Amino acid sequence: MSETKKFKTEVQQILDLMVHSLYSNKDIFLRELIANSADAIDKARFEALTNSDISKDWEIRLKTNKDDSTLTISDNGIGMTKAEVVQNIGTIAKSGTQAFLEALEKSKAQDSPELIGQFGVGFYSAFMVSDKVELVTKRAGSDEPAVRWSSTGKSSYTLEEAAREEQGTEITLHLKGDEKSYLEEWKLKEIVKKYSDYIEHPVKMSVTKKKDDESEETTDETLNSQKAIWLRPAKEVTEEDHKNFFSQLEHFGGEPLHTIQYAAEGTSEFKALLYLPEKAPFDLFMPEQRKQSLHLYIKRVFITDDCKGLLPDYLRFVKGVVDSSDLPLNISRETLQDNPAILKINKNLVRKILAELAKIMENDSEKYLKFYKEFGRTLKEGVHTDFQNKEKLQDLLLFETMNGDAEKLVSLKEYVSAMPEKQKEIYYVTGEDRKVLEESPLLESVEKNGFDVIFMIDPIDEWVVQSLTEYDGKKLKSLAKGDVELDADSTKETEKKLKKADKEHKKLVDFLKKTLEEKVKDVRFSKRLTDSACCLVGDEYDPSINMERIFRAMNQDMPATKRILELNPDHPLVAGMQKTFDASKDDPKLADYAAMLYDQALLLEGASIPDPKSFSKKITDLMVAAMS
Repeated sequence: MSETKKFKTEVQQILDLMVHSLYSNKDIFLRELIANSADAIDKARFEALTNSDISKDWEIRLKTNKDDSTLTISDNGIGMTKAEVVQNIGTIAKSGTQAFLEALEKSKAQDSPELIGQFGVGFYSAFMVSDKVELVTKRAGSDEPAVRWSSTGKSSYTLEEAAREEQGTEITLHLKGDEKSYLEEWKLKEIVKKYSDYIEHPVKMSVTKKKDDESEETTDETLNSQKAIWLRPAKEVTEEDHKNFFSQLEHFGGEPLHTIQYAAEGTSEFKALLYLPEKAPFDLFMPEQRKQSLHLYIKRVFITDDCKGLLPDYLRFVKGVVDSSDLPLNISRETLQDNPAILKINKNLVRKILAELAKIMENDSEKYLKFYKEFGRTLKEGVHTDFQNKEKLQDLLLFETMNGDAEKLVSLKEYVSAMPEKQKEIYYVTGEDRKVLEESPLLESVEKNGFDVIFMIDPIDEWVVQSLTEYDGKKLKSLAKGDVELDADSTKETEKKLKKADKEHKKLVDFLKKTLEEKVKDVRFSKRLTDSACCLVGDEYDPSINMERIFRAMNQDMPATKRILELNPDHPLVAGMQKTFDASKDDPKLADYAAMLYDQALLLEGASIPDPKSFSKKITDLMVAAMS
């Protein structure tokens, strides 16, 4: 007895897109279905290691029927139970669907086939070329009967028992009237060769050939080479080969920016084929959705595409295959991560990848910059989490600086080599926006001395500088915290000037401290100001104002830290306030001036002021008084 079920809303959105497809390259539906079959066989082959009831003569088969206008793709893989069919085909993770639709809209592309596979909606691509899709499947090693699923891609699908006895899945596409080219042998061969040549399992089809006497015969033909690309000598693999294989890995799409082919021998024997992608995937910073990035094989037997121990999380952007000779085939997936052989592979891979990145950085700066703009943030995660490779990682970091434009990123090595001899520390400021940082009064004395400043405008930089405290023997110094010591001569002169200002303006400073005691922890004269009247700074180990912003943006509780209001002893505003104070220390204008100083310091660092209306009124009153 059959039953009809409605598609979930998110599935219907995808189906509507596929049925009314805008894609001109519809060939990728076959790539997706063959890839799904290969995944099903990989799962069955793994289970067969411990279950002798599972068939082991693996193959994927294509079959056409020109009379019925049908194309069938079948495999003898793991198959599905009825519940699994409902779960896997009747539902898609809503977040993944939304991300797919948003990415499609963002790309503004009418032909972005890589998106279909990238977001896990490959099965539904069958509806680009079909009026109806039928699926018959039986779970390997299960006593449950086979199940038939069918749908026209509209609002619902039907389920019923089927007569299939052998394990695996058979998908029959009832082709649309204008899609009959997919019944032609040459067309199917062309697609398989282009997209699925490296699938390890044979993709077979019965083909018609002419004999010498011009009569025809039907023979079974394997359409793909089945050659494991990672086992072939590097010089035999073309750029096109790599591009095609890369597109099959997790159906990510796009193109590889750089290829790393690696063979380890000795205490740990394995081969690896790794790719640095040209573009970051949509889920790079969505840990709840992404799998690990490498496929693990053992002696060419696929084990898993989610082995969490192969690479540290900060290298999750690396795609590829690792084929080990050391691991036992029957190893439990649960014990992979802690296996000593996996840990050795991890160590070798990290060393190789970081060395390759350093080589690109040195020899092809344009290519490295392209990579860094996509994945630099994840490398910064490594500085904070991978102490063993911290020095190698910090050499790979790039930053904007005060003296360079936004497009010119420099390494710490380049920054240090350009430092004047009298500069003893690496100066930096953190913030949300370069333009705000460029106008910051914190830069004044450093700029006057001819020093450069690193602009850290990536949110993760706040965590990076907690671990990256020095480089090449030089400390990293935040201009927004603690004291700033420049060269010895200017420091001596500045100290003398500050001592004089402290003596001349002591009572005024005491007044400002008392007036602003709810807002600041201290008021003092500044070593870092040359032009501006004031600025706000923190103590050496206080969290920065930018860190507070980041935590609030993440809805995390972080109490605001009182900071220090610094005054420029040479600014005429200080002299003017002193004059008013000397005339009458009870003048109500002084409290207004104190509040305006604090608000002005907030504005200079790009922060919002607590009472804009009051600040505006004070400014207006000053303007009126000046014009009277």
